[in-house]
Amino acid sequence: MVKYVAEPFKIKMVEPLKMTTREEREEKLKAANYNVFGLDSDDVYIDCLTDSGTGAMSDTQWAGMMAGDESYAGARGYRKLMKAVKDIFGYEFGQPVHQGRAAEQVLLPSYLKKGQKCVSNMHFDTTRGHVGLLGAKAIDIVVPEAKDTSTYLPFKGNMDTKRLEAYINEVGADQIGVIIMTITNNSAGGQPVSMENLRTTKAIADKHGIPMIIDAARYAENAHFIREREEGYQDKEIIDIVREMFSYAEAFTMSAKKDAIVNMGGLIGVKDSEELYIKVKGLTIPYEGFVTYGGLAGRDLEALSIGLYEGLDKDYLKYRVGQIEYLGGRLKELGVPFQYPVGGHAVFLDAKALLPHIPYYQFPGQALACELYLEAGIRACDIGSYLLDLDPETGEQLESEMEFTRLAIPRRVYTQAHFDVIAEALKNIKERASEIKGYEITWQAPVLRHFTAKLKPIE
Repeated sequence: MVKYVAEPFKIKMVEPLKMTTREEREEKLKAANYNVFGLDSDDVYIDCLTDSGTGAMSDTQWAGMMAGDESYAGARGYRKLMKAVKDIFGYEFGQPVHQGRAAEQVLLPSYLKKGQKCVSNMHFDTTRGHVGLLGAKAIDIVVPEAKDTSTYLPFKGNMDTKRLEAYINEVGADQIGVIIMTITNNSAGGQPVSMENLRTTKAIADKHGIPMIIDAARYAENAHFIREREEGYQDKEIIDIVREMFSYAEAFTMSAKKDAIVNMGGLIGVKDSEELYIKVKGLTIPYEGFVTYGGLAGRDLEALSIGLYEGLDKDYLKYRVGQIEYLGGRLKELGVPFQYPVGGHAVFLDAKALLPHIPYYQFPGQALACELYLEAGIRACDIGSYLLDLDPETGEQLESEMEFTRLAIPRRVYTQAHFDVIAEALKNIKERASEIKGYEITWQAPVLRHFTAKLKPIE
């Protein structure tokens, strides 16, 4: 029997949840055009749509918000945040923005031109979208073991460095604008990247004169996995592991709504290039606001500067990842397939294995997400072919290498009993999996369609 890791905190405020019947959920899902993003949160019992901005802030963060300086320029929170950036990441320059996709919008134009390639261990949806908006093409080169969801590998998020070298030689280094290392690798199942892999990828990038940056949304969870699984790091402090990780990149983007445990916020870090930082500031002002607030209120800057440190606490990280491992352990006992081992922020259900009768163009990951809501009011999301936009050249439906349904767990929000409800719901779904039908899209936006697309069940 898998053991639950007890919370390293006590609860001092609660938010009531609404219970619904299956009949009510059927009506709600149909009204949302079978897109879980269209559901009202009040109609969701356990919300695993995302771990982005959905965490519970600490009393220290809330106290910091009350002391926030709301000056337009030069607020105290900005100075405090820049001090944290230098201390934690070892970077000379930092730029707050309102969230991760804003960081991509501001930073990526300095690296990518129309017709170029952007190579990553795996791009997540907004990164892929911004690469496409710049007229470039996103190329994923994750290790092949990431596709084997049943076999244990400590670092399934790694870049396939042999394939990377071969790809650079094939297309030419001048055709590749930037290499992005996503840590942890969300699209591969929240899987971590090893320090050795970061180091080797950086060496390849330097050899060919290609800049390397980090998508740092879940950097603390990645550091925890390195400490737990990589030889030579067991006795190192998390912050020291983080500093080494970021030493292998020249810049980073971050959605701070994940590991910094805030409801809104993002960051750009620039290691030491003043020229690059000037470009970042130049785009921040028209897109986000003046450089010392970057689209955030002063109270948000305070909460972010505190949360960056709270997310590095080793007891918190043990509990955080332990929650995901508990849910994964329950599902393993029940025979429900998922990306094994679990990632740091989510359990990625293997919808292709659970629903083999549903082809990729009928979106098994989305079908499972809808079924979870109907079964128990649980909201999850597709990380598979439905997540991918149409091929920009052919207009054809792209096929994802993995068909996942992601159960992303908000930080410091749910308890063991909630995870038992999720496990029981999936047990029931598994027993009637062959009866579940796929979906077709009736309307879609040209970019990042999964947020707003309309669907209907296949009859």
